[in-house]
Amino acid sequence: MDIDGPNAAFTAIKDMAVRGAPAIAIAAALALAVDLVNQGGGAQFSSAQGAYKYITEQLDYLVTSRPTAVNLQIAANRLSAIAEKEASEEGGSGLSVTVAVISAADAMLKEDITANKTMGKLGAEGILAELASRSSRSSTGVRMLTHCNTGSLATAAYGTALGVVRALHAAGSLQHAYCTETRPYNQGSRLTAYELVHDGLPATLIADSAAASLMAQRKVDAIVVGADRIAANGDTANKIGTFSLAVNAAHHGIPFYIAAPTMTVDPTLADGSFIPIEERSGTELTHHRGQRVAAPGINVWNPGFDVTPAKLITGIITEHGIIQQHGGVIDVNSFLQEHGLLEAEQPTENGTSSSVPTSKIPGFRALDTETVKDYLAERPDLGGHVGPSDSKDAWTVREVGDGNINFVYIVEGPSGALVLKQGLPYIRIAHDWPLTQERARFEAEALREEARHCPEHVPELYHYDGALCLLVMQYLPPPHLVLRPALTAGRSFPKLPCHIAHFMATTLFNTSLLALDSKAWRELVGRFENVDICRLTEQVIFTDPYYSAPVNRHTSPQLDDLAHAFQHDVEAKAAITALKAKFLQQRQALLHGDLHTGSLMVTEDTTYVIDAEFAFAGPIAFDVGKMVANLLIAFFAGAGLQTPEAPRTRQRQWLLQATVEMWASFVAEFKELWTASVKGGKPGDLCPSALFGEEAPAGPASLQAVQEDFFQGLLPDVLGFAGAVIIRRILGIAHVVDYENIQDADSRAAAERQSLQFARRLLVETSSFGGSVEAVVKAAAACDSAYVDELTEPHKQ
Repeated sequence: MDIDGPNAAFTAIKDMAVRGAPAIAIAAALALAVDLVNQGGGAQFSSAQGAYKYITEQLDYLVTSRPTAVNLQIAANRLSAIAEKEASEEGGSGLSVTVAVISAADAMLKEDITANKTMGKLGAEGILAELASRSSRSSTGVRMLTHCNTGSLATAAYGTALGVVRALHAAGSLQHAYCTETRPYNQGSRLTAYELVHDGLPATLIADSAAASLMAQRKVDAIVVGADRIAANGDTANKIGTFSLAVNAAHHGIPFYIAAPTMTVDPTLADGSFIPIEERSGTELTHHRGQRVAAPGINVWNPGFDVTPAKLITGIITEHGIIQQHGGVIDVNSFLQEHGLLEAEQPTENGTSSSVPTSKIPGFRALDTETVKDYLAERPDLGGHVGPSDSKDAWTVREVGDGNINFVYIVEGPSGALVLKQGLPYIRIAHDWPLTQERARFEAEALREEARHCPEHVPELYHYDGALCLLVMQYLPPPHLVLRPALTAGRSFPKLPCHIAHFMATTLFNTSLLALDSKAWRELVGRFENVDICRLTEQVIFTDPYYSAPVNRHTSPQLDDLAHAFQHDVEAKAAITALKAKFLQQRQALLHGDLHTGSLMVTEDTTYVIDAEFAFAGPIAFDVGKMVANLLIAFFAGAGLQTPEAPRTRQRQWLLQATVEMWASFVAEFKELWTASVKGGKPGDLCPSALFGEEAPAGPASLQAVQEDFFQGLLPDVLGFAGAVIIRRILGIAHVVDYENIQDADSRAAAERQSLQFARRLLVETSSFGGSVEAVVKAAAACDSAYVDELTEPHKQ
């Protein structure tokens, strides 16, 4: 293969002509070195800075070829640092910078070979010792299973995991080697099998799906595989299918090892959830040798890698030794520090360790209206939604992200349209406010989960890219509108209350312990530990409005008195703290987490729920409360938006009626799902049929009593959360167009004052509504005539 420069290397890596994490890094480094030599060996650059700039540009480009394998990013960082250091030296030149980079690239090749042979020796010794300690070592040798290709064809030479197998054979301790075919790209059958036959090792090729049976027949003593990236806690990303092998190994009591150089460790990632997982083209599954073998129209999910949790890994074999697992964790960073490969974590100002810099995801780059086209054109399965790749010059791209957080592109072409949404490492409305890009993963998983239960109200997800923190999904064409500006314009949507009630009831019920057994529920809770996004919510809703936070803003000076009052309101602070505790501690169901009128797209007949990046397992009342709040916000803002020529009386009446209807429909449908699951004999663990089924003593009556208690307890929290949400939209950082579109400041302040006064009553005096949503909307309607100018004096204590 002729790789004569970065472009050729990029293509070879992208198309998997070069694959294997170490080989990818080395091929990229050597391709850059060859390019520098071919262009003049440094003489082509007029200055050291010019050489440095060119080298870093090429390295940044190469890194985007494969997002999961961290070796490439580390190699690029190393070469870039060498170029920068040489360029900053007194007397540095284009030639000196180039020579330094070429020498470093050559050294990487030699280092990899040495590291692989050391790894093989240490791994063979460690596995033999482990088997001896388990009394499972055979006198005739070890039977090893490996996955994918980790040999000379994936490294500079010798191999990582396959290097361990080679070392066992060289020591006379290998009885047999098994390699999986490694679907769908067959690296095991095409490459590993070749290397085993070439070396004359006793070996057998098996199907991926045969591995568990082979273990059950006690034909495997140990498993060793490679890695594309290892997180700080030992969670490891490797070729898809590795996780399955680890689970089966744990079941059968078989040692499971990772073999990888320390260059494969990414110490900046706390755990495997932060590792970006590349998704390959669907044609790898639907086609064989260019011929379609799967039914046209079938959806495809084709991740190239999976993540094996550290608790399933016996140890990680490196060139510096084996990092053993202890208590379900492999402390990779401490091992690196002990060997002088990593500086100790620096404490932050508050004394805690520095957080994971998820904004530094290897391979990440922000797309724009032009590079979005390139991204889609490189992926025919996505480009097919807008048109063939050769038509991309005719595609139109619009950036329509009008929210506070993400960038959203609508791409239209001759075959249709789609939406691409990307999360950058900061809040869109505050670039100095960092925000985890992992929110894209949570949104992708939430969309999939919500679509299982309520496909009629969830847009279809076409693609998720962890490295670029983006999603590609269904485009909702006109006359679909974002609900918030539609309400601000005076529109009403009669079907909306039932639609949103159906979405909330089906998604919240089916992800709760009322529908799931405790094992499935705990797994769901673990998948949606959306820590950083939840901390954002905790700050902007439950903290900032109640003190003079620097990010706060309000209509001033008209609302200065109320802003001051809330900062000194003892009862409000007590109430918001109680709600915050529930937000943090109640894990009842999978929430959308940011369910408001800006997260809904509607027509007269349809409703779609979008923007699920705030998804987490939390209190059911939070999602419902946010919707109640947003309907009431639209109602109160309508007083300032209406004019004598265009009164809002009918729309405002509908908004209050919609609030009542939404709550009633939600309760009825949630209760119906609950009752049906118990009667059908398939309830979750919270209300088992043994206690509440038709045949249980007093079962139906007991179920009714539990349900009544549940909803009576739910409504006060719904109203409290609603009040908190209204308050933050007026006194906090992120305001809404409902109020902002009221052009006259005094009129806007009057509407906001009414809203704040009512919101405080929802937050602090929830019991005054007698457990009735009808009473809530009547009280809201009465605000127009029973206007209160300011909080009473006791509330200002």
